[in-house]
Amino acid sequence: MGFITGKHISRRTMLRGMGTAIGLPLLDAMVPANRLWAATEAGKAADGTRLVCIEQVHGAAGCNDWGATQNLWSPAEEGKNFDLTPSSLRSLEPFRKHLTIVSDTDCRMADAFAPKEIGGDHFRTTAVFLTQAHPKQTEGSDVDVGTSFDQVFAQRFGHETPIPSIQLTIENVDQAGGCAYGYACAYTDTISWGSPNEPLPMVRDPRAVFELMFGAGGTPEQRTKRMKTNRSILDWVMEEMAGLRRDLGVSDRQRVDQYTQYIRELEQRIQRIEAQNRGGDEREIPEAPVGVPDSFDEHVKLMFDLQVLAFMSDTTRVFSLKLGRDASPRVYPESGSTSPFHSSSHHGGREERVLDFATINAYHVSMVPYFLEKLQSVTEGDSTLLDKTLLMYGSAMADSNLHNHIRCPLFLAGGANGILEGEKHVRATIGTPMANVFLDLLHRLGVDDLETFGNSTGTFSV
Repeated sequence: MGFITGKHISRRTMLRGMGTAIGLPLLDAMVPANRLWAATEAGKAADGTRLVCIEQVHGAAGCNDWGATQNLWSPAEEGKNFDLTPSSLRSLEPFRKHLTIVSDTDCRMADAFAPKEIGGDHFRTTAVFLTQAHPKQTEGSDVDVGTSFDQVFAQRFGHETPIPSIQLTIENVDQAGGCAYGYACAYTDTISWGSPNEPLPMVRDPRAVFELMFGAGGTPEQRTKRMKTNRSILDWVMEEMAGLRRDLGVSDRQRVDQYTQYIRELEQRIQRIEAQNRGGDEREIPEAPVGVPDSFDEHVKLMFDLQVLAFMSDTTRVFSLKLGRDASPRVYPESGSTSPFHSSSHHGGREERVLDFATINAYHVSMVPYFLEKLQSVTEGDSTLLDKTLLMYGSAMADSNLHNHIRCPLFLAGGANGILEGEKHVRATIGTPMANVFLDLLHRLGVDDLETFGNSTGTFSV
């Protein structure tokens, strides 16, 4: 070990100054001398599974009857020897050993249960994705759906980190009241529910996420003063940082330097975006907060980098990320398609339009390898953050043109501390609820006393 004999620091050590609180990455110095790694505070923290749940609204082109024959989402082959080339998942090929594709599960809780609910699929689907429960039709505050997958996990293990969970979004989700078809906007505004009646707010602005992670502590006056100086958040903890580095060995100092460089570079990117958006030029998304880049690509990558930092410092182990908003007219020029998202998803079953929607699906998925690569580059103990992460990506809608919820898209990535074998494509039997997959995963993640989840009929093992 590269630290001073007999000394160790807590995994929960924070560097503080002027309303700043910065956690540290896992260090050798966090392991007391002559102690077994697994029995230490740091060892237990390092073994904690990280969870990321990502929603892709409007299903996928490969869930259309013709799109399925072209393998635009799920590959033709089951097992290990699957070909991703025709599918919207082809960008995940470098990570196939960490990839589990789950095909043909249903999210029937998003169906209309009564005549008055017909037409409201867009305003139910987001709430159903992680809860697998049927939303109560209401435009008031008496919303009711179910506790979401990420929050079941966070409520069991979130006490082990300073922040139990963080919810992120790329598009505007701060509407209030009723949206359409008698449904409250709360159902479309978040994928995370702390209880059946508690929709959790999602954060769109990378600056707000950064401040949530590193700006906690101190007084409002201190935080305001720090923000006005335009100095790096690291400048306020330099004295404590210098004292810490004196007590660390060479390898730990290198880890701390790499970690602080990551923080500074990310902070500078946020500052550049804010400066550009304050520059007076016309914005592509003028209603967005000043910290939100106009580029979808840049916005998503910023959110992913923030998650990597949070996982490195063990600030939280649970994230949910909403990539889009139902019925969004956004255009993704970087994808190669010039079609607005919502109209593209209503392709009428025409082959050329199904392929156009698949192009957008592929672009959305192509954001994920950036994140997986970053997780793979961070080593903790004898493994990487990718080995310790469960990433879930999917939708409670299938064929968006029909607004149906049969054979919905879903894939898992990461090692999840050994609960996922990886390099596997599994197909469920007709009528299998996606909730069965979620219940199996929760059991494997340690919530093994949960008997049901959503509309589960049992467990479906991946």
